[in-house]
Order: sequence, then C-alpha cells, then structure tokens
Amino acid sequence: MNVLALLIPVSLGLGALGLLAFWWTMKSRQYEDPDGDAARILRKDYDDTPAG
Repeated sequence: MNVLALLIPVSLGLGALGLLAFWWTMKSRQYEDPDGDAARILRKDYDDTPAG
C-alpha cells in the first residue's frame, strides 16, 4: 500500500506534464496546416531524400 502513495502523485504529475505539453503545442500553432502535409506528399516533385 505504501507504493500507491508514491505512484498516484507521480502518475498525476506525469499526466499534468503531458497536458501542459499538449497545451503548449496548441498555443505555438503546431497543428495549423494538416491539409498542407497531406497535399504535399501527393505531389510528383516530392523528394524524400535528405538535403545536404
């Protein structure tokens, strides 16, 4: 039972950390153009080799 006293706050803290990370990505507008990626990969001139 003593291990639950440790695991419950740790799991709540990790959940809060994940929620804060998701909130930060929403605020920094990282999900703004999902249709652009879908259209970009279907183009004929798409090159998937790394630059450099």
